[in-house]
This record gives sequence, C-alpha cells and structure tokens, in this order.
Amino acid sequence: MYKWNKIPWRKLEKIVYKLQKRIYQAARRGNVKALRRLQKLLMKSWAAKCLAVRRVTQDNTGKKTAGVDGVKSLTPTQRLDLVNNLKLGAKVSPTRRVWIEKPGREEKRPLGIPTMKDRALQALVKLALEPEWEAYFEENSYGFRPGRSCHDAIGAIFNCTRYKPKYILDADIASCFDQIDHTALLKKLNTFPTIRRQIRAWLKAGVIDSKQLFDTLEGTPQGGVLSPLLANIALHGMEKRITETFPKRDTTVEGKRVYYNSAHLIRYADDFVILHEDLTVVLKCKEIISEWLKDMGLSLKPSKTKLIHTLNSHDGQPPGFDFLGFNIRQYKCGKYTTGKNTKGKKLGFSTIITPSKEKVKIHLYKIAQVIDNHRTLSQADLIKKLNPIITGWSNYYRAVSSSKVFHKIDHLVYEKLRRWANRRHPKKNKHFCTNKYWQTIGDEHWVFATKEEGSNPIRLYKHGKTKSIDHTKVKGESSPYDGNLVYWSIRMGHHPEMPKRTATLLKKQSGKCAHCGLHFKEGDVIEVDHRDPKSKGGKDSYYNWQLLHRHCHDTKTTTDGSYGTKSGCKKCQA
Repeated sequence: MYKWNKIPWRKLEKIVYKLQKRIYQAARRGNVKALRRLQKLLMKSWAAKCLAVRRVTQDNTGKKTAGVDGVKSLTPTQRLDLVNNLKLGAKVSPTRRVWIEKPGREEKRPLGIPTMKDRALQALVKLALEPEWEAYFEENSYGFRPGRSCHDAIGAIFNCTRYKPKYILDADIASCFDQIDHTALLKKLNTFPTIRRQIRAWLKAGVIDSKQLFDTLEGTPQGGVLSPLLANIALHGMEKRITETFPKRDTTVEGKRVYYNSAHLIRYADDFVILHEDLTVVLKCKEIISEWLKDMGLSLKPSKTKLIHTLNSHDGQPPGFDFLGFNIRQYKCGKYTTGKNTKGKKLGFSTIITPSKEKVKIHLYKIAQVIDNHRTLSQADLIKKLNPIITGWSNYYRAVSSSKVFHKIDHLVYEKLRRWANRRHPKKNKHFCTNKYWQTIGDEHWVFATKEEGSNPIRLYKHGKTKSIDHTKVKGESSPYDGNLVYWSIRMGHHPEMPKRTATLLKKQSGKCAHCGLHFKEGDVIEVDHRDPKSKGGKDSYYNWQLLHRHCHDTKTTTDGSYGTKSGCKKCQA
C-alpha cells in the first residue's frame, strides 16, 4: 500500500499510543479480559509492526549490528518485507555472543545479539507488554523504565535520608541477567499462551560464541530489546515485600507516642539499597531479600553487598556510600545549624551528594587517553573531540553538589593540556605556548581556544561553567502511558542530561517534533536539524535549528536534497 518513506507515521503513532494507553488503564483497574484482548489487537496491528521495525532498523543505536544471520542495515524495501513477515512463532534463531569491556574494570560483560527479525518481534511484544507492567511496577523502581532515570533514584535516596541519618544496605545481585530462572519468570509473567511460548523460545534459543552453540538453561541475554523489561518483571515485588514486613506505624511507649518509619527499598535495575534508622531492621531486610531472590534463582553478591551508615563510621567503613556513580554522605555541621533543604529543621547535619571518586578517575582517564592518542592533532580538532566528553559528563552530574569537583577536574585538564602544548613545541618557551593556545575571551582568562581573527574561536568547554539545576523526581507511580503528554514532554526539557540547546528548542516547539507534529515521548531519539542546510547558506543559530525524531530527520534529509551535504544526515538513510 505504501512506500516506506510515504507511510503516515503520525497516524500510526496515534493508533499505537491509544491502544497502549487503554492497555495501561485496563491493567490499573484489573480488567484482565480487556487487557488481553487489547494486547492481541495491538500485536496484530500493522501500525505496531511498522513502528517495531522502524525502532530496530532506524532508531536504535545498534541498528547496524548483525546477529547470527549477518543481516543489518535494511533498505526501505527490506523493511516493508520484514513488516509483512512479522508473525509470532516458536522458531527463533540463537543469539550471537559479544563481549564488551566494563568501564574501569578488567572483566567483560556478555551481550547476546538477536537477529534483525527477532529484534523486531521483541520490539512488537514489548509494545504490548510494557504498558501492562508499567501499571504494576513499584514506585521506587527506576532502571530500564520509560520516563525514569538514575537521577530519580538519587532523588528518592535524598528524600529518605535528608531528615534523619540511616543505615544503608548497599546490595548488588550476582549475575542477575545470566541467572534468572526461566520457569519462575514465565510463571510471574502470567500472560496468554502465544506470548508465553514466544518468550520461552527466546529464552531457550541458545547462544553462539566462537562458532559454538551453547544452551541457555537460565538467564535473559543482555542485548535483546525485551531483556531489560523481563529483568524488571523478575525483580518486581521486592519493595512490596519489605514495606509489608516493616510498614510505617506509630505506637505508645511509656506514655509517649513513638513513630517508626517504614523501611525503604530503592532499586535501579539489579542494584538496590535498603534504608532504615534501625540496624536490626536493615539486617532483617537483608535476610528477607536473600530468601526472596532464591525463588527467582538469584542471590546477593557478597563482594558488592555492604552495610554502612550515612553519618557515622560503621564496622570499620567510612560514612556514606556510592550508588549509580554518585556518593551520598551526611556531614556534621553544628548542633544548631540548619541543614540544606530541611524546611527550617535544626538537624546538625547536611546530606551532600557528589560524583563518586571512581567515576571522576574514569572520566579523567578518558580525557587523558584522548589527549595522548591525538598528540599531533590540531587544537581545533582536539577541542571537538573533548567537548562532547566534557559536556556529557558535566550534564550528568550538574544536578548534585559538583562545583568543587568540576573546578578540580578543570585544573587537572589544564595541566594535561599544558604538557600536550609543551610537547608540540619543545624548543619554545612557556610564554609562546600560553599565547598560542590559551586566549582571553571577554572577561574570562585562560581559555583553551583557537586564535582566530574575525570569527568565533573554537573553545574548550569547562566543567566549572556548567550551570547547576535542581532535578525534580518523577511523580510517584506516573507513567508515560497515563496520557499526560504535557507533563512528560515538559519533563524531558528539565532533565539534567538534556543539552541546553535541545531543552530550549523543546520549550520553543512545545515538546513536539517539527516534522510530524507529535509530542516527543520517553525513549524517542531526538536530533537537531537545520531548517536551511549549511550548503544553502543556513547558519548555526536558534532561528535555523529545529528538533526532529531521528526517523523524521531521515525522511527530511532525503526529501529536501540535503543528504550527503555537510548539513545532511550522513549516519542514516531512510
């Protein structure tokens, strides 16, 4: 009926989202009959199949990664053929094992790469299953869920600790993705036979490593579209188990009313923390969780499970703990000193969250590696390689107390660049290198920038110039499938990792794509496009920028003749 470029994507997006919203609402009110009927309707929908294929062939970062069949980079005609042949069945191909390095560690993480057809099928099943489970998932579960991030988990920890010092069980599940029991997972999934058979086939498909086929008797292979959702389903119920055992209550002791806070469990994927002011409660929670995990074939990792206190040393360990790259710790600040964000309460301590030392070392090592590997590169090209690393890391940590760390890193980067400059000119004095590579721009001195007359110099971004923001934690059990599109599109613009240019354009465009007119949703890949291409005189300025979906950007660049030019999209072809 349609060519790939002429498919009415706006109409298809609306059809699928309306079905997903109805699935979410049916799950919230417990109407299982309507829920299953809507899920079957969605998976048979041509619109959903098109969106699933577009997701794995155009939007996903690993769209050009091949499975065991070697298929990648599908043409528009091949995408349409895949849509027409997309049908659930029990026959699947094994995954291709790929080993990737963990940052800052010697060990490697195994990934299982499915074939393109299996990826598209998994994306289709995810479209049906995710709205249902978003209605069930617990409030303090943040990993691999639409609309939730690491910053929301850190915000939840701050809310739990800012008024009272607490004991923390910082735990990690040993090889979570690789040891999940298949039978227990399928039983917990509790879906209709068609999806259950299909998911069971994916779980039992096996993996090919070094041209040898290995059976997969347990675990969900990392690298699949559906794997993060299945892992969240397997770990669902931990928070409820803890809060039911230690609920919030008040009682009377010797004529005085005493309040007992409930134990809090905050989870991001397979990493979680349990918080309570009573050490006995935390130890009991550890036993409960250990028993609970056994039902899913999982266990805690002893080397990464520890008990600490937020304010005082405990069992020989210093106060505070690292979680998701952040260090959470409380500092004494005087008996009558009011802590930060405490609504006037005199606590005698303040809760401070900073970047963890390990992540700072990894970041500095990455910058040093880029500088060392590009000793002969021009200053402008070196700056272009360093700026994305610096801005991305700074944006991630700008929602916490990072000012001192940022300025310290800037000093260390300056020392590294000074050695880089001196090495390039061994026979020149230091004043020559200073005048050549460091400029004064406005009121700012010692800026590592190019010396160009009559044009804007290319300058290195500084960590310390990153403007700090206050991140607002996601509301309770809110979900992108609840229909509140205004809340979610505005929230995207306030996210700490959202670049300033993108956030400004989101506000200017009211959270909508300039090409298709649809609201940007969590998980959408957003790209900045030039209204008038540079090849036709377009400039780098806000009046010439617009935000588009990646697939909309593909369509635009092939229809306006900008593909293959400097302003065109060279990475993808619709």
